[in-house]
Amino acid sequence: MKILVTGGLGFIGSHTVVELQSKGYDVIIIDNCSNASPEVLKGISAISGKTPEFENIDLREKSTVKEFFSKYPDIEGVIHFAASKAVGESVENPLLYYENNLTPLIYVLQELQYKKNVAFIFSSSCTVYGQADELPITENAPIKPAKSPYGNTKQIGEEIIRDACNVQPQLKAIALRYFNPIGSHPSTEIGEQPTGIPVNLVPYLTQTAIGLRKQLSVFGNDYPTHDGTAIRDYIHVVDLAKAHVVALERMLKNNSDTNYEVFNIGTGTGSSVLEVIRTFEKISESKLNYKTVPRRKGDVTAAYADTKKANKVLGWKAESSLKEAIKSAWKWEQKLRKKV
Repeated sequence: MKILVTGGLGFIGSHTVVELQSKGYDVIIIDNCSNASPEVLKGISAISGKTPEFENIDLREKSTVKEFFSKYPDIEGVIHFAASKAVGESVENPLLYYENNLTPLIYVLQELQYKKNVAFIFSSSCTVYGQADELPITENAPIKPAKSPYGNTKQIGEEIIRDACNVQPQLKAIALRYFNPIGSHPSTEIGEQPTGIPVNLVPYLTQTAIGLRKQLSVFGNDYPTHDGTAIRDYIHVVDLAKAHVVALERMLKNNSDTNYEVFNIGTGTGSSVLEVIRTFEKISESKLNYKTVPRRKGDVTAAYADTKKANKVLGWKAESSLKEAIKSAWKWEQKLRKKV
């Protein structure tokens, strides 16, 4: 069974490709390498013993998308990761985010409308909830006005998919609203390797600890939380990757209740920025150089998942602890440094 993974050389995408291949799926990757390297293919191959097919194309080009699906008419599932993902950058350059995150989604869905039966997974985000009124956040929480253009692209993306499913009964789709993925594959063959300056906490933290960055900035210590720093639900990327495979199989086996479903994917536990830092310091047995700076625009106070629906309906549950996830991220960073 042939599965397309867009953005498959990225952090979450590459781990998902590994999990798909471990289940025997034939994977094709599309990635324009704007925030990833073809070298990731070597890591995927080292883990799974098989190199997936790879097409270096830009999904913002409609004719290219059409040519791709003509070349691969037997695709039965699509996992769509291809998108820009930095909250702060989206605030500074909103039009870039609307182009990168919505145009490819529309072009891919337009090609899928000609297929008799296809499963589609959308890489969504907990940012669709904004600052939720109640914690933990359930799938029934109100979708509030987005705090950032990035968050808005996820809201609009979900709306586009839902509307497409309403008129295309042959299209089955699941939006996975996941929280904060961290860590790396236990083999340390693949992991998070952002191009340029990291925008997420853990890679910036590990790069600071290894000496690539002078200092980690903690954005705000005046939040209404137990230690004043923002709280997030940090999930191991391998657990997250496995959730995509489970969701895909739900559709392929025709087990979906409706042809459009939504699931939260997280651990169900919130950790503050300072708790993440202290956990890392214990693991590395060293002090991290960090300072407090003003809050960033677009950041919410706290977000962590209610995962009961995913646990019960998908039969999926996060298995790794915060400590295990951070430890794997640190091992990955140390390996990268040795290569340098």
